[in-house]
Parts: sequence; C-alpha cells; structure tokens
Amino acid sequence: MTYSQNAPFRADVVGSYLRPAELKQARADFAAGKIDEAALKAVEDNAVTELVAKQKAAGLHVITDGEFRRGWWHLDCMWGFAGVEKVSMDKGYFFHDEETRAESARLTSKIAFDPAHPFVEHFKFIKQFEDDTAIARQTIPAPAQLYAELFRPENIASVHEFYGDTQKDYDELADDNAKAFHGLIMALYEAGCRNVQLDDCTWGMFCDPNFNQHYTADEFAAMQEQYAAMNNAAIEDLPEDLVITTHDCRGNYHSTWASAGGYATVADVLFGKENVAAYYLEFDDDRSGNFEPLAKVSGDKKVVLGLITSKKPELEDPEVIKARIAEAAQYVPLDRLCLSTQCGFASTEEGNKLTEEQQWAKIALVQSVAKDVWGE
Repeated sequence: MTYSQNAPFRADVVGSYLRPAELKQARADFAAGKIDEAALKAVEDNAVTELVAKQKAAGLHVITDGEFRRGWWHLDCMWGFAGVEKVSMDKGYFFHDEETRAESARLTSKIAFDPAHPFVEHFKFIKQFEDDTAIARQTIPAPAQLYAELFRPENIASVHEFYGDTQKDYDELADDNAKAFHGLIMALYEAGCRNVQLDDCTWGMFCDPNFNQHYTADEFAAMQEQYAAMNNAAIEDLPEDLVITTHDCRGNYHSTWASAGGYATVADVLFGKENVAAYYLEFDDDRSGNFEPLAKVSGDKKVVLGLITSKKPELEDPEVIKARIAEAAQYVPLDRLCLSTQCGFASTEEGNKLTEEQQWAKIALVQSVAKDVWGE
C-alpha cells in the first residue's frame, strides 16, 4: 500500500544526499575502467537501499534515491534524451568561490524523448520501497534548464546546426524540448511515479542583477514568459494524480552558490503563471531576499520554505525558524506552507561540506520545527 498523501509535506526535503564513500569509490573505479557497469550498479543498489532505510528512520514521508546514480543534478538527465550528448568543456560553471567540473550537454540532432532514458529504470528501483508511510519522488531538471544549457556560448553552434538561428527556430527547439520532458514524465508515471520535482536554477539566475542587467526590460520579460511557457508545456495534459512540484534556487555546489537576489524580479511569472502544485524555495540567507514576493503565488499553490541550510553544518535556532515561518505566513497562509532545507545536500556527487551525521541532524531539525508549527 502506498502512502495516501502526496507532496509537499510539512517536513520535506529537496532530494539529494551526501554520497557514501564506497559509492564514490565505485564511481571512480568505473570511470577508470576498473569495474564494469554491473558492479557499479550493485554498489548503487546497495547504497540506495541503505539510504531509503535512513530516510524512513528519519520519519520522512518522501523517499528518493538521493541522486546516487548521477554525477550532476541536471546533466545526467539531459544526456538521456535522444539528440543530446555528454561533452567535456574547457571551463566549468563558475560559483562564488569555485569552478565546477567541466562538463555539459550539447545537441547531436533535434531533441526527442528516448524510451530507454535511464531515469525510468532508476525510478522503478526506488518505487519498490514505497509503503503506507512514504511515497517515492523523482527529481529531474526543468525543461528550461536544458534550454539554457544549450545556449551556453560553447554549445550555441549545435543549436544553430540542428535548428537554426532565428526566433522561429528557437521556438521549435523549445517545443521539442518540452515534448521530450513530457515524454519522460509520462514514462515515469507509467512506471508508478506520482511525484515529479522539476529542479530549476534558471529563475535563480534571473534573480541576479549581474545576469539580468545584460537585457532590456522587454527582453528580460520575454525570456521569463518563454521559460515559464516551456515548463508549462512539458507538464500539461498529465494525469490528475501526478503531482508536479518545482525547486527554484540559486545554485548549490560544494557549499557554494552561483547567483544572488530575491524572487521579486521573477515573482509575477514564476509564482503567478507556472502551473505547479508547489514551489520549493531558497530562503536560508540574505542572498535570498525577503518573503514579500510570495504574495504573487497564485491559486492554492503551496510553498516549501527552504529555511534550513544544507550548505553549513551548524544547526539553526528553532525559534528563529519558527519566527521566519510566521513572517512568511503574512503572504501565504500557514496551511499552504511547509518546511525543508533550501536545497539538497549533494546537488553534484562532490556534496556539500558537512558530514552524514550533520546531514541527518538538519533533517531532524526540519522535522521537529514542522511538528511544533503544524502539529504534523
């Protein structure tokens, strides 16, 4: 029997967890040709099984595979589509204090869903652990994230090669991209998935003045509308019992960040027009701005407040967190609010700078504060 409730939960998580040492070693051995794919999968299966037990022991109502089978929160999914290949780059993504590994996704043809996308089998494995206390979630990048990846300067030539260089061509790419993601989401549904989370750093990028200052007001507005429409196209005409949520943050790599700025610049479009059930939002430090943009959250959509940081080991003061929840409730009713960490603990295989023990202490804090605030 599957748990009767669905996301978001009062005490929730974003989905990625610190990789255990044996998993990191197995991935390194596989990359070096020391073990084969079957041996790697055996280690992954064991690590995911142990992670599920820890999630349930922590009292969580949602289980994930921790993203243990990927190196990146986004790229591995992109590489699973037809027409997209893994490429090495000269430079990685630039974060506040670090540069990441240098990999990306580039076109080899027009984009399409591939029924052999590995995430479907990944989900089938986690699905078996559902019970009357927990539901399995699949995290994937938002369609807008792949679109943005393809428009990195190093990748744009492949867009021009397979689509062209006019706005009409870019619209065709956006349409194909949305259809590919829709195909993946439906394949996950058919595999038993009832909660898909779209992870999306494009809106965090849009929040940063260092990014949006390069565009006119009209260009910036049009870009937001395009990204929201692309995401919405991917999630339209889905079964009613499939809950689509989104996580919108400003980057999370080895405890560093990529962008800064409050949600005010994107609130009208992101909170008003994106057709998701809930937003998992980053509010763990001053970079995130205040809660006022939450007034733009439309309809009965819910907000999961990311008030507990996954970037640092120190535990937050529960009373401060409760006060911040009360402040947010001035803009979104308390019964439509939930609590989580601001992001996952390991958006990439490197992981953030804290121990597994500290990771679970953070989740315990989320649980205890949520119980005090909502009684559940």
